[in-house]
Amino acid sequence: MIGAIKTTSLLRFSSVTSISRSISTLILAEHDGGAIKSQSISAVEAAKSVDKQTSISLLLAGSGPSLQQAAAHAASCHPSISQVLVADSDKFTHPLAETWARLVQLVQQKGEYSHIITASNSFGKNILPRAAALLDVSPITDVIAISSSNQFVRPIYAGNALCTVRYSGSNPCMLSVRSTSFAVSVDLKSNEAPISQVDLSTFDEDFVGKSRYINHTAQVTERPDLGNAQVVITGGRALKSAENFKMIEKLAEKLGAAVGATRAAVDAGFVPNDLQVGQTGKIVAPKLYMAFGVSGAIQHLAGIRDSKVIVAVNKDADAPIFQVADYGLVGDLFEVIPELLEKLPEKK
Repeated sequence: MIGAIKTTSLLRFSSVTSISRSISTLILAEHDGGAIKSQSISAVEAAKSVDKQTSISLLLAGSGPSLQQAAAHAASCHPSISQVLVADSDKFTHPLAETWARLVQLVQQKGEYSHIITASNSFGKNILPRAAALLDVSPITDVIAISSSNQFVRPIYAGNALCTVRYSGSNPCMLSVRSTSFAVSVDLKSNEAPISQVDLSTFDEDFVGKSRYINHTAQVTERPDLGNAQVVITGGRALKSAENFKMIEKLAEKLGAAVGATRAAVDAGFVPNDLQVGQTGKIVAPKLYMAFGVSGAIQHLAGIRDSKVIVAVNKDADAPIFQVADYGLVGDLFEVIPELLEKLPEKK
């Protein structure tokens, strides 16, 4: 089902021995509401696989009380964190890629880390390429397994094959990791790591980025976050309208699930694009994934392959989604969903 392709040296640079001298890892962490996001904690978990003796530093940037709360949370959120670095400045009030990339360059010049890791989400994908360009290294993205300090596994061909990549470049080795592949224990106990302030006296005051913060919009919902939910209910283009898509939302409420959508449903305007699941959306790995009216395009399947149980409902018996589904029902979703809503008890 999934093959493995080995490459002897996908990324070639000048030095082969630089990584082996000492292992130290910098985590680029995202925070919100005074807490570290779970994807960033998964990045810490991934860093443990680089080397058992690696020293892990976690970098936070922002301003105000929420940053200090996030730093306190970071100091005790994982036992493997050796120290928390805090860049407190109005320049980092909003996580723009240009200012963050400059910060990473500054911290790397002082700390000389062998590895820099971030989550493969919008935050990490925004920052990593710019920071890598400033440091003149080539990043490795979407890592799902770490074999050694310089050997990594990542999916290719929309997840239909796995590629083993050996990094032979100069430090730092920069990675983005899929949080769904590095599960974090829910009962982690940790002593507080020391918190240090990043010296920003040499930060380029005259630097003016080409982007600026306008505003931030987010859906206010009590449903679980799509990227971390244990149950995900997804609707496709077969729902035909935004009004009909509300059936998916009602079903999700009954099951305490997150709502997802295919790219076709998003492009049709049924739901906002932050609910898109797939190669160009969010990668999910819930215990239960239910797909209604989803044909199973290869780009969508790439985002759900790690789901424990996949249930598909589609009136087309030849839909590709049935090839990966654990349970499939050939039927009209406009009949199946109302029947489910009728028979399922209300969420307590």
